[in-house]
Amino acid sequence: MGIFSSFRISATGLAAERLRMDVIANNIANINTTRTEDGRPYRRRQVVFQALTARTGGGRGGGDRSGTAGAGLGASEAPGRGVAVAAIVEDPSPPRMVYDPGHPDADAQGYVAMPNVDAVRELVDMISAARAYEANVTALNAAKTMAMRALDIGRG
Repeated sequence: MGIFSSFRISATGLAAERLRMDVIANNIANINTTRTEDGRPYRRRQVVFQALTARTGGGRGGGDRSGTAGAGLGASEAPGRGVAVAAIVEDPSPPRMVYDPGHPDADAQGYVAMPNVDAVRELVDMISAARAYEANVTALNAAKTMAMRALDIGRG
């Protein structure tokens, strides 16, 4: 792995967690959306991550050009290339049924199908995404410090 591999890996983590935060924000924004374009209540969305390895085509060209990285690793232990968003999927859980006979979307019994979004779950996911983002920033800064110190050694 080259000197910039850590930067690329951290960048994939930052981008993935930013997208995860966007999806969480969208879920929270639609917590009371009872009607979408297809006439159903909004359905919670989740981000599915996939690890990038040399085998899954992560990184530039998918191969390892350093010639030494991964030496001694088994086939199932290919060096990491970061993370990618595999998909954004809808949560299959049923909508919450709330009794509100005055609501325009109420059925004949007075129940409204509300989105399957739970504010507490979204806040916990938001905290988790923020912590993962911070961890990637910390790893990026550590790699930058190491690179700068290596350059300082070359000057001395």
